[in-house]
Amino acid sequence: MKGTRSTLINSIATTLAALMLLACDSGGGAGGGSTGTASLSLTGAPVDSAQEVVVYIDGVEFQPAGADRVMFNFADTTGSCEVVDVQNPTQPCKINLMAYTGSDKVTLLDDVILPAGQYSSVRLILNDDPGHIILLDGKQFNLRVPSDAQSGLILNSGFLVTAGNHTDYTIDFDLRKSVHDPAGSSDYILRPALRIIDNSEVGALSGTIDPSFYTDGVCNGAVYVFDEGTPGAPDDEDGADVGSDPITTGLVSNDGTYEYSIGFLTEGDYLIAFTCDALADDPVVDNDAETVGFLSAATVTISAGSNTVHNFPLAPPQDSCTDDQQCSDGFSCWYEIPRGPSAGIRGSIEQPGLCWDNAIINSLN
Repeated sequence: MKGTRSTLINSIATTLAALMLLACDSGGGAGGGSTGTASLSLTGAPVDSAQEVVVYIDGVEFQPAGADRVMFNFADTTGSCEVVDVQNPTQPCKINLMAYTGSDKVTLLDDVILPAGQYSSVRLILNDDPGHIILLDGKQFNLRVPSDAQSGLILNSGFLVTAGNHTDYTIDFDLRKSVHDPAGSSDYILRPALRIIDNSEVGALSGTIDPSFYTDGVCNGAVYVFDEGTPGAPDDEDGADVGSDPITTGLVSNDGTYEYSIGFLTEGDYLIAFTCDALADDPVVDNDAETVGFLSAATVTISAGSNTVHNFPLAPPQDSCTDDQQCSDGFSCWYEIPRGPSAGIRGSIEQPGLCWDNAIINSLN
Protein backbone atom coordinates (compact mmCIF):
# COMPACT_ATOMS: atom_id res chain seq x y z
CA MET A 1 0.00 0.00 0.00
CA LYS A 2 3.04 2.22 -0.08
CA GLY A 3 5.21 3.54 -2.93
CA THR A 4 2.40 5.69 -4.23
CA ARG A 5 4.28 8.97 -4.49
CA SER A 6 5.45 8.80 -8.08
CA THR A 7 3.95 10.90 -10.86
CA LEU A 8 1.00 8.98 -12.15
CA ILE A 9 0.73 9.92 -15.80
CA ASN A 10 3.52 10.89 -18.14
CA SER A 11 1.81 10.47 -21.51
CA ILE A 12 -1.37 9.30 -23.20
CA ALA A 13 -1.22 6.62 -25.85
CA THR A 14 -1.75 7.75 -29.43
CA THR A 15 -4.69 5.41 -29.81
CA LEU A 16 -6.47 6.95 -26.83
CA ALA A 17 -5.90 10.43 -28.24
CA ALA A 18 -7.37 9.27 -31.52
CA LEU A 19 -10.46 7.99 -29.72
CA MET A 20 -10.92 11.39 -28.06
CA LEU A 21 -10.69 13.12 -31.42
CA LEU A 22 -13.13 10.65 -32.95
CA ALA A 23 -15.65 11.29 -30.19
CA CYS A 24 -15.29 15.00 -30.74
CA ASP A 25 -15.80 14.72 -34.50
CA SER A 26 -18.91 12.57 -34.02
CA GLY A 27 -20.66 15.24 -31.94
CA GLY A 28 -19.70 14.03 -28.47
CA GLY A 29 -17.13 16.76 -27.81
CA ALA A 30 -17.53 20.34 -26.76
CA GLY A 31 -15.55 22.04 -29.48
CA GLY A 32 -16.83 20.85 -32.84
CA GLY A 33 -13.58 19.05 -33.77
CA SER A 34 -11.08 21.40 -32.09
CA THR A 35 -8.99 20.23 -29.17
CA GLY A 36 -6.83 21.59 -26.39
CA THR A 37 -4.68 19.94 -23.75
CA ALA A 38 -5.09 19.72 -20.00
CA SER A 39 -3.16 18.64 -16.92
CA LEU A 40 -4.72 17.70 -13.60
CA SER A 41 -2.94 17.27 -10.27
CA LEU A 42 -3.94 16.35 -6.72
CA THR A 43 -2.88 17.90 -3.41
CA GLY A 44 -4.04 17.40 0.17
CA ALA A 45 -4.65 19.71 3.13
CA PRO A 46 -3.23 17.52 5.93
CA VAL A 47 -5.07 16.00 8.90
CA ASP A 48 -3.53 16.18 12.38
CA SER A 49 -4.04 12.61 13.57
CA ALA A 50 -2.61 10.58 10.66
CA GLN A 51 0.73 9.76 9.10
CA GLU A 52 -0.86 8.36 5.92
CA VAL A 53 -4.20 8.85 4.18
CA VAL A 54 -4.20 6.70 1.04
CA VAL A 55 -7.00 7.04 -1.50
CA TYR A 56 -7.64 4.46 -4.22
CA ILE A 57 -8.55 6.16 -7.49
CA ASP A 58 -10.14 4.46 -10.52
CA GLY A 59 -10.24 7.47 -12.82
CA VAL A 60 -11.26 11.02 -13.64
CA GLU A 61 -14.36 12.04 -15.58
CA PHE A 62 -14.78 15.37 -17.40
CA GLN A 63 -18.26 16.57 -18.31
CA PRO A 64 -18.37 18.93 -21.31
CA ALA A 65 -21.36 21.27 -21.40
CA GLY A 66 -24.00 19.67 -23.60
CA ALA A 67 -21.80 16.78 -24.73
CA ASP A 68 -20.80 13.26 -23.74
CA ARG A 69 -18.48 12.81 -20.80
CA VAL A 70 -14.76 12.15 -21.30
CA MET A 71 -13.28 9.45 -19.08
CA PHE A 72 -9.70 8.59 -18.16
CA ASN A 73 -9.23 5.25 -16.39
CA PHE A 74 -6.32 4.61 -14.04
CA ALA A 75 -4.66 1.39 -12.95
CA ASP A 76 -1.58 0.33 -11.01
CA THR A 77 -0.06 -2.55 -12.92
CA THR A 78 3.68 -2.29 -12.22
CA GLY A 79 3.91 -0.33 -8.97
CA SER A 80 3.09 2.97 -10.69
CA CYS A 81 -0.14 4.40 -12.06
CA GLU A 82 -1.00 4.84 -15.70
CA VAL A 83 -3.92 5.56 -18.00
CA VAL A 84 -5.53 2.39 -19.35
CA ASP A 85 -8.33 1.67 -21.81
CA VAL A 86 -10.31 -0.39 -19.27
CA GLN A 87 -10.01 0.13 -15.54
CA ASN A 88 -9.30 -2.95 -13.43
CA PRO A 89 -11.12 -2.52 -10.08
CA THR A 90 -8.54 -4.74 -8.37
CA GLN A 91 -5.67 -2.47 -9.41
CA PRO A 92 -6.58 1.12 -8.51
CA CYS A 93 -4.03 3.90 -8.26
CA LYS A 94 -3.08 4.41 -4.62
CA ILE A 95 -2.02 7.89 -3.50
CA ASN A 96 -0.88 8.87 -0.02
CA LEU A 97 -2.25 12.41 0.17
CA MET A 98 -0.19 13.18 3.29
CA ALA A 99 2.85 13.07 1.00
CA TYR A 100 1.48 15.95 -1.12
CA THR A 101 0.64 18.85 1.19
CA GLY A 102 1.49 22.55 1.23
CA SER A 103 2.57 23.44 -2.31
CA ASP A 104 3.36 19.83 -3.28
CA LYS A 105 1.15 17.98 -5.73
CA VAL A 106 1.03 14.70 -7.64
CA THR A 107 0.13 14.65 -11.32
CA LEU A 108 -2.95 12.66 -12.32
CA LEU A 109 -3.13 13.65 -15.99
CA ASP A 110 -0.29 15.26 -17.90
CA ASP A 111 -0.98 17.12 -21.14
CA VAL A 112 -3.95 15.00 -22.18
CA ILE A 113 -6.08 15.86 -25.21
CA LEU A 114 -9.60 17.16 -24.55
CA PRO A 115 -12.29 18.53 -26.88
CA ALA A 116 -12.21 22.33 -26.76
CA GLY A 117 -15.12 24.08 -25.10
CA GLN A 118 -16.80 24.74 -21.78
CA TYR A 119 -16.81 22.02 -19.10
CA SER A 120 -19.41 21.93 -16.34
CA SER A 121 -17.78 19.49 -13.89
CA VAL A 122 -14.93 17.15 -13.03
CA ARG A 123 -15.51 13.94 -11.11
CA LEU A 124 -12.86 12.09 -9.13
CA ILE A 125 -13.79 8.39 -9.25
CA LEU A 126 -12.75 6.43 -6.16
CA ASN A 127 -12.57 2.65 -6.01
CA ASP A 128 -15.34 0.71 -4.25
CA ASP A 129 -12.64 0.17 -1.64
CA PRO A 130 -11.77 3.88 -1.37
CA GLY A 131 -8.60 3.67 0.71
CA HIS A 132 -7.12 3.48 4.20
CA ILE A 133 -5.72 5.67 6.97
CA ILE A 134 -2.70 5.02 9.20
CA LEU A 135 -2.83 6.95 12.46
CA LEU A 136 0.11 8.46 14.29
CA ASP A 137 0.23 5.42 16.58
CA GLY A 138 0.55 3.09 13.56
CA LYS A 139 -2.98 1.68 13.66
CA GLN A 140 -4.59 1.22 10.24
CA PHE A 141 -8.28 1.54 9.36
CA ASN A 142 -10.25 1.29 6.13
CA LEU A 143 -11.90 4.36 4.66
CA ARG A 144 -15.57 4.26 3.71
CA VAL A 145 -17.53 6.79 1.62
CA PRO A 146 -21.22 6.97 2.70
CA SER A 147 -23.75 6.93 -0.12
CA ASP A 148 -24.89 10.45 0.75
CA ALA A 149 -21.31 11.74 0.33
CA GLN A 150 -20.75 10.52 -3.24
CA SER A 151 -21.70 13.92 -4.65
CA GLY A 152 -18.67 15.38 -2.85
CA LEU A 153 -16.48 13.77 -5.49
CA ILE A 154 -18.01 15.95 -8.22
CA LEU A 155 -16.54 19.42 -8.69
CA ASN A 156 -19.14 21.63 -10.33
CA SER A 157 -16.75 24.52 -10.94
CA GLY A 158 -16.89 25.19 -14.66
CA PHE A 159 -13.74 25.69 -16.71
CA LEU A 160 -12.80 26.28 -20.33
CA VAL A 161 -10.50 24.30 -22.62
CA THR A 162 -9.55 26.52 -25.55
CA ALA A 163 -8.48 25.13 -28.94
CA GLY A 164 -4.72 24.81 -29.26
CA ASN A 165 -4.05 25.93 -25.67
CA HIS A 166 -3.14 24.22 -22.40
CA THR A 167 -5.22 24.18 -19.19
CA ASP A 168 -3.63 23.28 -15.86
CA TYR A 169 -5.70 22.56 -12.73
CA THR A 170 -5.19 21.06 -9.27
CA ILE A 171 -7.78 19.34 -7.07
CA ASP A 172 -7.32 20.14 -3.38
CA PHE A 173 -8.47 17.21 -1.23
CA ASP A 174 -8.98 18.76 2.22
CA LEU A 175 -8.31 15.86 4.60
CA ARG A 176 -9.12 17.78 7.79
CA LYS A 177 -12.64 18.31 6.47
CA SER A 178 -12.93 14.92 4.77
CA VAL A 179 -11.77 12.30 7.30
CA HIS A 180 -14.03 11.48 10.26
CA ASP A 181 -13.81 8.97 13.12
CA PRO A 182 -17.42 8.00 13.97
CA ALA A 183 -18.07 6.46 17.36
CA GLY A 184 -18.77 2.74 17.26
CA SER A 185 -17.47 2.17 13.71
CA SER A 186 -14.49 0.03 12.70
CA ASP A 187 -13.93 2.23 9.62
CA TYR A 188 -13.07 5.87 9.21
CA ILE A 189 -15.60 7.86 7.18
CA LEU A 190 -14.45 9.76 4.09
CA ARG A 191 -16.73 12.67 3.16
CA PRO A 192 -14.69 14.25 0.38
CA ALA A 193 -14.24 18.02 0.59
CA LEU A 194 -12.70 19.08 -2.72
CA ARG A 195 -11.98 22.30 -4.54
CA ILE A 196 -10.46 22.78 -8.00
CA ILE A 197 -7.96 25.54 -8.71
CA ASP A 198 -6.53 27.03 -11.91
CA ASN A 199 -2.76 26.79 -11.38
CA SER A 200 -2.16 29.96 -13.38
CA GLU A 201 -4.07 31.95 -10.75
CA VAL A 202 -2.57 30.66 -7.50
CA GLY A 203 0.12 31.66 -5.04
CA ALA A 204 1.33 30.23 -1.75
CA LEU A 205 1.64 31.20 1.91
CA SER A 206 4.34 30.18 4.37
CA GLY A 207 6.04 31.29 7.55
CA THR A 208 6.97 30.39 11.10
CA ILE A 209 5.37 30.49 14.53
CA ASP A 210 7.11 32.09 17.54
CA PRO A 211 8.63 29.23 19.60
CA SER A 212 7.18 30.73 22.79
CA PHE A 213 3.80 29.27 21.82
CA TYR A 214 5.35 25.80 22.14
CA THR A 215 7.20 26.07 25.46
CA ASP A 216 4.64 23.96 27.36
CA GLY A 217 4.84 21.11 24.83
CA VAL A 218 1.09 20.78 24.28
CA CYS A 219 0.55 23.08 21.28
CA ASN A 220 -0.99 21.30 18.28
CA GLY A 221 -0.47 24.15 15.87
CA ALA A 222 -2.27 24.97 12.65
CA VAL A 223 -2.88 28.04 10.50
CA TYR A 224 -6.45 28.59 9.26
CA VAL A 225 -7.13 30.55 6.06
CA PHE A 226 -10.37 32.52 5.55
CA ASP A 227 -11.60 34.84 2.84
CA GLU A 228 -11.15 38.38 4.12
CA GLY A 229 -14.45 39.62 5.49
CA THR A 230 -15.79 36.15 6.35
CA PRO A 231 -18.45 36.73 9.06
CA GLY A 232 -17.40 35.33 12.43
CA ALA A 233 -13.85 34.52 11.35
CA PRO A 234 -11.56 33.29 12.67
CA ASP A 235 -13.61 30.33 13.79
CA ASP A 236 -13.28 26.56 14.08
CA GLU A 237 -14.00 23.97 11.40
CA ASP A 238 -17.61 22.80 11.83
CA GLY A 239 -18.65 21.51 8.41
CA ALA A 240 -21.19 24.23 7.68
CA ASP A 241 -21.99 24.69 3.98
CA VAL A 242 -21.92 28.43 4.50
CA GLY A 243 -20.56 30.62 7.26
CA SER A 244 -17.18 30.98 8.87
CA ASP A 245 -15.43 27.72 7.96
CA PRO A 246 -11.87 28.21 6.68
CA ILE A 247 -11.07 27.72 3.00
CA THR A 248 -8.16 25.50 3.97
CA THR A 249 -5.71 24.90 6.80
CA GLY A 250 -2.03 24.06 7.19
CA LEU A 251 -0.33 22.20 10.02
CA VAL A 252 2.67 23.68 11.82
CA SER A 253 5.73 21.43 12.04
CA ASN A 254 6.57 20.47 15.62
CA ASP A 255 10.23 19.70 14.95
CA GLY A 256 11.73 22.86 16.40
CA THR A 257 11.34 24.93 13.23
CA TYR A 258 7.60 25.61 13.72
CA GLU A 259 7.09 26.21 10.01
CA TYR A 260 3.88 26.10 7.99
CA SER A 261 3.19 26.05 4.27
CA ILE A 262 -0.12 26.41 2.43
CA GLY A 263 -0.35 26.28 -1.34
CA PHE A 264 -2.94 26.72 -4.09
CA LEU A 265 -4.53 29.95 -2.87
CA THR A 266 -6.09 32.11 -5.57
CA GLU A 267 -5.12 35.76 -5.79
CA GLY A 268 -6.71 38.01 -3.20
CA ASP A 269 -6.80 39.08 0.44
CA TYR A 270 -7.17 36.55 3.25
CA LEU A 271 -7.54 36.48 7.01
CA ILE A 272 -5.14 33.93 8.50
CA ALA A 273 -5.15 32.79 12.13
CA PHE A 274 -2.98 30.56 14.31
CA THR A 275 -4.30 28.10 16.90
CA CYS A 276 -2.70 25.59 19.28
CA ASP A 277 -5.96 23.61 19.42
CA ALA A 278 -5.99 22.03 15.94
CA LEU A 279 -6.19 18.48 17.30
CA ALA A 280 -9.29 19.38 19.33
CA ASP A 281 -11.14 20.81 16.31
CA ASP A 282 -13.83 18.32 15.32
CA PRO A 283 -14.66 19.19 11.68
CA VAL A 284 -18.39 18.45 12.12
CA VAL A 285 -18.87 20.11 15.52
CA ASP A 286 -19.18 23.83 16.25
CA ASN A 287 -16.58 23.99 19.03
CA ASP A 288 -16.60 26.88 21.51
CA ALA A 289 -13.74 29.35 21.87
CA GLU A 290 -12.42 27.56 24.96
CA THR A 291 -11.97 24.36 22.94
CA VAL A 292 -10.53 25.97 19.81
CA GLY A 293 -9.03 29.39 20.43
CA PHE A 294 -6.97 31.55 18.08
CA LEU A 295 -3.85 33.17 19.48
CA SER A 296 -2.83 35.44 16.61
CA ALA A 297 -4.35 36.66 13.33
CA ALA A 298 -3.36 38.80 10.37
CA THR A 299 -4.49 39.86 6.90
CA VAL A 300 -2.31 38.83 3.96
CA THR A 301 -2.40 39.35 0.20
CA ILE A 302 -1.73 36.43 -2.14
CA SER A 303 -0.38 37.06 -5.65
CA ALA A 304 -0.31 34.51 -8.46
CA GLY A 305 3.02 32.81 -8.98
CA SER A 306 4.57 34.01 -5.73
CA ASN A 307 4.91 32.98 -2.09
CA THR A 308 3.71 35.33 0.65
CA VAL A 309 5.60 35.00 3.93
CA HIS A 310 3.92 35.75 7.25
CA ASN A 311 5.53 34.91 10.58
CA PHE A 312 3.31 34.79 13.65
CA PRO A 313 5.08 36.63 16.49
CA LEU A 314 4.14 36.44 20.14
CA ALA A 315 1.32 38.97 20.45
CA PRO A 316 2.65 42.29 21.81
CA PRO A 317 1.40 43.35 25.23
CA GLN A 318 -0.77 46.38 25.91
CA ASP A 319 -0.01 49.25 28.32
CA SER A 320 2.07 49.14 31.49
CA CYS A 321 0.29 48.16 34.70
CA THR A 322 0.68 47.33 38.38
CA ASP A 323 -2.38 45.04 38.66
CA ASP A 324 -5.09 43.42 36.52
CA GLN A 325 -7.55 46.25 37.19
CA GLN A 326 -5.52 48.50 34.93
CA CYS A 327 -5.83 46.09 31.97
CA SER A 328 -8.62 45.71 29.43
CA ASP A 329 -11.04 42.78 29.56
CA GLY A 330 -9.29 39.59 28.54
CA PHE A 331 -5.85 40.89 29.58
CA SER A 332 -3.82 40.48 32.79
CA CYS A 333 -0.80 42.21 34.31
CA TRP A 334 2.59 40.44 34.15
CA TYR A 335 6.09 41.59 35.07
CA GLU A 336 7.49 38.33 33.70
CA ILE A 337 5.18 36.08 31.70
CA PRO A 338 5.16 32.31 32.39
CA ARG A 339 7.22 30.20 30.00
CA GLY A 340 7.38 26.43 30.34
CA PRO A 341 8.32 25.52 33.92
CA SER A 342 8.48 29.18 34.97
CA ALA A 343 5.31 30.34 36.73
CA GLY A 344 6.00 33.94 35.85
CA ILE A 345 5.80 37.04 38.03
CA ARG A 346 2.69 39.21 38.27
CA GLY A 347 2.91 42.97 37.91
CA SER A 348 2.99 45.06 41.10
CA ILE A 349 3.81 48.54 42.35
CA GLU A 350 7.36 47.37 43.07
CA GLN A 351 7.66 45.62 39.70
CA PRO A 352 5.32 47.21 37.13
CA GLY A 353 4.35 44.90 34.31
CA LEU A 354 2.56 44.89 30.99
CA CYS A 355 -1.00 43.88 30.07
CA TRP A 356 -0.86 40.56 28.20
CA ASP A 357 -3.64 38.82 26.30
CA ASN A 358 -4.94 35.98 28.51
CA ALA A 359 -5.17 33.69 25.46
CA ILE A 360 -1.41 34.04 25.05
CA ILE A 361 -0.75 33.45 28.75
CA ASN A 362 -2.97 30.36 28.77
CA SER A 363 -1.04 28.92 25.82
CA LEU A 364 2.24 29.27 27.68
CA ASN A 365 1.46 27.79 31.10
